[in-house]
Amino acid sequence: MAANILIVDDSATMRRMIRRTLEISDLNINQVYEASNGIEALACMDANPIDVVLLDINMPVMGGDRLIERIRCDRRLRNIPLIIASTEGSETRVKRLLEAGARGYLRKPFLPEQLRDVLAPIVGSGQKTSPAGSQDQFAF
Repeated sequence: MAANILIVDDSATMRRMIRRTLEISDLNINQVYEASNGIEALACMDANPIDVVLLDINMPVMGGDRLIERIRCDRRLRNIPLIIASTEGSETRVKRLLEAGARGYLRKPFLPEQLRDVLAPIVGSGQKTSPAGSQDQFAF
């Protein structure tokens, strides 16, 4: 079954880039939802079936740290895979987030292929076929 993905990032540009990468990837994706902070993310998760969350750490209103805590304390949400996509460089903080339940980490800026590779084991391949002679393009 195709996965519903929630992108949580305060940057509209980053959300747009991630969405575009997901659209052109060969991943088994159904719907892509967006939120600009943790409060919006929780509301989206309450209203929609979400299978994977891609989230930034440093956001206004409710950041990624707090969002992870809230998700992991909610019986309905606690098993949803969380992937951090952030500029956060502190190894200690990243380690703490992984220990808190994040399933993976991508440091921004990342290549589209890196996003695809971290999501593929979770959502599977969409098995899209490319026209003969063409190659996957990851241009924005």
